[in-house]
Order: sequence, then structure tokens, then C-alpha cells
Amino acid sequence: MNNAIYNFPLPANEPVLEYKKNSPERNQLDDELKRQLRNPIEIPLIIGGKEVRTAQTGQVRMPHNHSHVLATYYKATEKEVQMAIDAALEAHRIWSDLSWTVRASILLKAAELISGKYRAVMNAATMLGQSKNIYQSEIDSVCETIDFLKFNAYFVSRIYEMQPRSAFNQLNKMEFRPLEGFVFTVSPFNFTSIASNLNMAPVMMGNTTVWKPATTSLLSNYYLMKIFQEAGLPDGVINFVPGSGALIGKVALASPDLAGIHFTGSNTTFNYLWKEVADQLPHYKSYPRLIGETGGKNFIFVHPTAVPKEVAVNAFRGAFEYQGQKCSAASRMYVPVSLWTEVKSELIRISSDATMGDVTNPGNFINAVIDEGSFDNCMDYINYAKASDDSEIIAGGNGNKSVGYFVEPTIIVTSNPKARSMEEEIFGPVLTIFIYEDNRLQETIELCNTTSPYGLTGAVFARDRVAASDMCEQLRYAAGNFYINDKPTGAIVGLQPFGGSRASGTNDKAGGEFNLIRWISPRTIKETFQPATEYRYGYMME
Repeated sequence: MNNAIYNFPLPANEPVLEYKKNSPERNQLDDELKRQLRNPIEIPLIIGGKEVRTAQTGQVRMPHNHSHVLATYYKATEKEVQMAIDAALEAHRIWSDLSWTVRASILLKAAELISGKYRAVMNAATMLGQSKNIYQSEIDSVCETIDFLKFNAYFVSRIYEMQPRSAFNQLNKMEFRPLEGFVFTVSPFNFTSIASNLNMAPVMMGNTTVWKPATTSLLSNYYLMKIFQEAGLPDGVINFVPGSGALIGKVALASPDLAGIHFTGSNTTFNYLWKEVADQLPHYKSYPRLIGETGGKNFIFVHPTAVPKEVAVNAFRGAFEYQGQKCSAASRMYVPVSLWTEVKSELIRISSDATMGDVTNPGNFINAVIDEGSFDNCMDYINYAKASDDSEIIAGGNGNKSVGYFVEPTIIVTSNPKARSMEEEIFGPVLTIFIYEDNRLQETIELCNTTSPYGLTGAVFARDRVAASDMCEQLRYAAGNFYINDKPTGAIVGLQPFGGSRASGTNDKAGGEFNLIRWISPRTIKETFQPATEYRYGYMME
């Protein structure tokens, strides 16, 4: 028996490669893009380590060229969902008892596979299937995925070090048990790394999962699943179940063995899951853990002392990188009238310079939104602004879905701080700006704090550091991730644990110890060396 105590060192974040022309990584990526474009694949369910095919199928198409089919996938029926639950429960018996260092070694091997052997595969699949450019794919499907895997192994070593104090005549221990049952994981389309972490965070703590991947990210998610298997993940620890969310959720939530839900997606879906769990509480063996990251209406607040160019550049990047389809993307901005002319000029200049198109053209900053539903939703907000008396579009405003789902980065200026596009989540390349009078700073800060029900990310720009600190305090609950003189996107694992409250979720901070702790059920064990032999207290025997 190896009874050594392992101490995982603090890892370094995965370096972001540059992909310059003719570099080794660029050549490998170009070759992999061509391979995946020319060779559509089949995506089966993976249940208990086995590939499962059903009579129901669907197609994975590229958002930027929706006539091109990348894969055919199989959809789960109720039968397959129950099979996945049974497989997860069976695997739990072994996985939950396995040494945590063995579990960590599997995560670390998966990280190494993604860093080297499968770097181009993950990048190409995310680029083609989710319409991300090279940089956006690299920081997500490769770097952040690796960081989650490596840092979770480190964080868990710190968690397991937390032990109670023992007194005379006793030994106290804390056992960190995984949850009793299976974890239902529901992942979004926009981040491959989130799909990985929604599963691998509970898995690191000894849990097993039933995974419902987003249909619009199936290509990269399938490759992730295959990498996990190659890294040594035992059969049934993660069960990959594409298909109807409503059907899969119905079966998963009906099981008395549901131990938790790890979710990233819409408020509507998470609220539904929460209500369903509440309605069935007497049915479950234990109270399911509900961990969710949902919507956002993220803000940039500009102080009169801010530098206009810094504001414009970071607003454009924060709002329009990955077509605004980040949970953290800037969607509303407050600018003082004293700075507006300069900020506006720079925003228009950048907007006219940034190009939009296919991900295989590395010069394109903007690519397609994920699907037709997203396109139509974005255009609905844009057309509403065009018809509104209190709004003006100063950049973008057009869309075309004939070949791909392309929406121009659109900047709306409104005189109404409660305009529809200032309050509601759009999840696309639309930024709305309210111009405030400099002498109404405090009033506008309060508007920023109360306009949206969300509380995910926010940023303030100011050269006056005291003013920035004051705004940070006043907007204390408006954002779970707060940025000073930076865009409200780009949280890095191990540096800025991510999550928000209010209507933005349960704020369990992926990328830190906080999230991992939610996936354990501690047991305190006390051993007494010399048990009592007399029932009476001392003073009773005088």
C-alpha cells in the first residue's frame, strides 16, 4: 500500500499560443480544420463506456455555413437516459472509493492530451462547430479547459488538508464523501471548457455524472468525452447523452438517486429545474445540490476621469468577442457626456475596421452567432431599436442568414436608461449605451445597480482610483466578477474564480475551491480511546 501524502503544487496557467502564419501550431490547426471539414463523423451516445446508437438522429452544422454538415448525432430516448443513470450509479461504487490521487492523475493526463496531442483537434472542432475564431477557441477549448483540470487537482489537495483538531482521549477526522447518487450536468454551447468543468469538477470529488451536452456544441464535446476516456476515466463515470433537454431532464429529475445538478444556461431552464426538484423533494434520497450559472446583463460604467480610447477598445472587445455570446459579455454601458464624443469616434472607427466572416479566415474578428434562433432574437432587438424614438444605431444594425448566421456588431445609443436593450439579456453582438450628465454621476450609478435583475460581471473605468473604489463599493451586489479599468470578460482559472448572484446563478465560483466543495458531503468521525465507564457526573458521587 502506498501511504504517502501527496501535495500537488500550484500549477501555471496554460500558455496561449499565437498561431502566427507558418508556425507549427498554425500549420497543425490548418491541417486539422481541413480534415474535419472533409470528414463528417458520427456522434453516438456513450453510456457505461459503450457507444450507443438510436433510431433518432440529428445533424451538426456550422453556424457560419449552415449548409455544411460536420456530424450526424444520435438522440437519447427515455430508455437510454435510464441506462445512463444506472451506469453512473454502478460506476459510483468504484469511483467514489478510489484514491483521490488516482482521480487527479486522470484529470492531469486529460490536460496533457489536450495541451499536446489533441490541441488542434479541440481548437478545430470548437471553431467549426461553435463559430469561434482561432484566439477565442484557443483560450477556451484548450487553455481554460486545461486550467480547470490542473487547478482542480491542486484545489482538491487543499480541501482534503482541512482536518479538525483532536483533543485528549480522542481522534477526530473529516471524511470528504462524494454525494450519494448521480450528478446531472447540463452544459451550454458557448464554452467547451465549461462543458468539461461541469463534469470534471464533481468527478474530481468522486461523483459520477449524466451529461446533457448542448446540441450546438456536440462536435467539441464529443471529442472531449473521447479524450476523457483515453486519459483513463473508467466506464460510466461520465455518461454522454445528447438529445432533447426536456426528455433527458424529465427522466433525470424523476430518479430518487439525483444528487445534484451542475448547470450553465438560461434562467428559464434553470428555474424550471429548480422548481421541478422542489416539487419532488420527498422523492429524493437527499437534498440535491443545485449549482447554476445563468444569465447576465453585464455593464461598463465610465467615470468622467476615464481615458476614452481605453473605454472604447475594451467596450468593443468586451461586447463583441465571440459575437457577444459570453455569459460575461458587456451588453450595456454608461458614458458621461463629457467623454462621449471621443468614445463614440473610437467605437465607430473600430467597428468599421473589424471584419466579419468565416472562422477559417484568420483576419475575421467577428464570426456567426450560434443558430437561427439566436440570429432572429438579435435582429428582433436591433429592429426594435430602429423603430424606437429614443434609440439610435451608430454602428452595425444589419444581419444576413442566407449562408451563415451573421449579425453585425451593433451599437445602440439610447436616451432611455430603461430601454428594452438596456434591461434584457440578448446574448449576441448588441451593445446599448446611455449618455449621462456628469453632474448626475450618483444617480446613474444607482440606475446601473437597479436596471437589471442580473449580477454577473461589470466594469468601471476611471483614472481617479478613489472614485473607482467608491463605485466598486456602491455596485457591490451588481456583479460577482468586478473589473477596474478592464473589460468585464476573460476570467482566468486560479486568478478570477467566476460566477454571479442575483438572477445570474448560485455564485459557486468555477475556477476555485468553492465549486468543488459543493460536490462533497463531509462526514466527521470521532474515535474515543477510553470510553466512559460511569454514567454519573463526578459531583454526583461526592
